[in-house]
Amino acid sequence: MKNPLKKLTLLIAASSLPFIAYASDSHYVPGIEGVKGSVVPPPGVYYKGYVVNYNADKNEALPADSEVTVTALASRVVWVTPQKLLGGDLVLEAIVPMLQTDLKVGGQDIDKRTGLGDLYVGGVLGWHGDRWDATTGIGYWADTGDYDSHRFASPGKGYDSVMLTLGGNVKLNQQGDINLSALGRYEMPDGDDLNDELIIEWGLSKSYGLLDVGLVGYNTFETGDGEEERNALGLSVGYFSPANLLGGDIAAYKEYSNKDTFEGQVIRASLTKVF
Repeated sequence: MKNPLKKLTLLIAASSLPFIAYASDSHYVPGIEGVKGSVVPPPGVYYKGYVVNYNADKNEALPADSEVTVTALASRVVWVTPQKLLGGDLVLEAIVPMLQTDLKVGGQDIDKRTGLGDLYVGGVLGWHGDRWDATTGIGYWADTGDYDSHRFASPGKGYDSVMLTLGGNVKLNQQGDINLSALGRYEMPDGDDLNDELIIEWGLSKSYGLLDVGLVGYNTFETGDGEEERNALGLSVGYFSPANLLGGDIAAYKEYSNKDTFEGQVIRASLTKVF
C-alpha cells in the first residue's frame, strides 16, 4: 500500500477485533452441534473429528473489501463412563483444535496464521427419559495454544476460560423420529476487558431410519458491557452405520442480523467413530 497513513488506519481498525473463529472473546465455536446435540450416547469411547470453515466479508466497523476466513480442525475424545452420578451418565471429554485464520482489511492482507488452539477438558452428566434427554456440565479452556499478542490471527486466545453447559432434547411425537434439541454454553473468560458469552445451538430434526435431516441454528449474546450478537440458520444431514460403528454429518449455516462483528456463513462436517 502506497499510503502509509491509510495502512496505519487499517491496522488500528484490525487491532480492535480479536480474531479466532468468529471473533468473540469465547473459545467455543457455535455451529459445531445441532441435531440431537443434547443427547449423551451409550457408555463407550468415542472419537469425533470436526472440520469447520467460516467465511465473512460483511462488517460495518471495517472498510469495504474486508474479509476473515477461519478453517478449524478439532479432534474430540469422549468417554461415556459406566458410572452414574446424581442418576446421570458421567462423561469425560477433551478437545484439541487446529486453526488457520486469514484476515484482510480494506483489501490488504493483515495476518494469516496456522497452529494449535487452546486445549479443552470437561465433564458432563446426561439423563434419559422415555421422550426426553438432558445434559449439564462444566469444562475448562486452558491457555495452551499458539498465541502472539502482536498477531491478530493467533490460534490461541492467550487466556483461560470456564464453560458451563446445559441442554435438553425432546421427542415431539410418539414414534420418536421428530426431535427438538437445544444446547446452551455459557463461557466466562479470565482476563480484563473480556466479555462472558451465552451460546445457544439448536436443531429440529426428522429421522428416516438411520438418516437424520434437520433445521439447525445458533444464537450468541455477550453479557456485561459487550454487545456482540450472532444469529444463524442452516440445514443438516447426518447418517450413522451401526455395522461400522461410524457416523457423519454435514451442515451449512447462514448468519443474519449480527451485531458488532463479521457476518458470514459456516460449513461444518464431522465424523464420529465408536470404539
